[in-house]
Amino acid sequence: MKRVLFGCFLLFFVSTVLAQELNKSNWSDTQYPDYITKITDFGERADWSHDGKRILFVERSFGDVYEYNLETKKYKPLTHHYFHGGYVRAHYLSNGDILLSGVKDFPGEDWKEARFRLAELWVLDKNLDKPAERLGEYCWEGPGVSRTQLKIAWAQHHGLYPESIRYYNLWVGELDYSSGKPVIVNQKVVLDNQREGIKGMVIEPQNFIPDNENELTVQLYNNCDVYGLNLQNGALVNYSKAPENYDEPEGIFPDGKYTLVESSRHNQSNSGANIDLWKLKLDPEKPEWERITWFNEVGIYKASNPVVSDDGKYIAFQVTGAKEVAGIGHGIYILDLEKWKKSNKK
Repeated sequence: MKRVLFGCFLLFFVSTVLAQELNKSNWSDTQYPDYITKITDFGERADWSHDGKRILFVERSFGDVYEYNLETKKYKPLTHHYFHGGYVRAHYLSNGDILLSGVKDFPGEDWKEARFRLAELWVLDKNLDKPAERLGEYCWEGPGVSRTQLKIAWAQHHGLYPESIRYYNLWVGELDYSSGKPVIVNQKVVLDNQREGIKGMVIEPQNFIPDNENELTVQLYNNCDVYGLNLQNGALVNYSKAPENYDEPEGIFPDGKYTLVESSRHNQSNSGANIDLWKLKLDPEKPEWERITWFNEVGIYKASNPVVSDDGKYIAFQVTGAKEVAGIGHGIYILDLEKWKKSNKK
């Protein structure tokens, strides 16, 4: 009898382990663990409200901006009340207004030209009673936005040059409302890719580090590592130190000690098509990594564009096909970090 019971226990244990392994290899846009919830059926590039009760997101590239209320489970369109060319980014500002990146006129067939060279910065008033105000600055990909101050960072791409001589620079500035409408003041270039050691690299700002907003996480690509930029002296520190992988910081933890990373380190490729979500300790001497999702385990799907809630309890992100254009999403997902930790301890 004891042998039978032991055999049943062993079979149950082995089956459980195999099921766990099988689940990781079978993750898809509809199959994933119960600590992840899909909250919208459309949308991409999420951002958390400061109170953690709402999710801001873009409907699609060059689409409208929506807000999802986690308590009522209802959508609210934020940009339907005026004509615009479409938006590719939306971020909550510390005063409740919304920083947008988008084009003045809807793009034609050359969406790359519009996304990478014609997108501009705008501010949408939280009262939603007028069109967004144009700030007069072009923005390459996404801006970085302070969670506590009216401070922003953005990159600009100058000309469609060959890769060997392409020119990017990174700006920081502050939003000032004293004239009755938002304008950027105290703006300055803090990094450009003509600097020795990063010449010709793509520069994109990501997050101001909480409790130390004199440092900004940035992506530098060709080698695509996670860097920290000191905004006072311009010093760069490499946190990931893995040029063989694609490592792009996206989303910062409120303690400022960790960041989320779109990383391909699970398959050792330098490709944005082979990414999943990882957690990286911001310690250049001991960069500790922890994998968060397994959507890309067999190379069919990928998780991307994660952001962490201000209380550090949840991650919002998107899932799409591995070969789809970077930034595309087909709905917003939320991962409960406490449930994730408990699941990993089993």
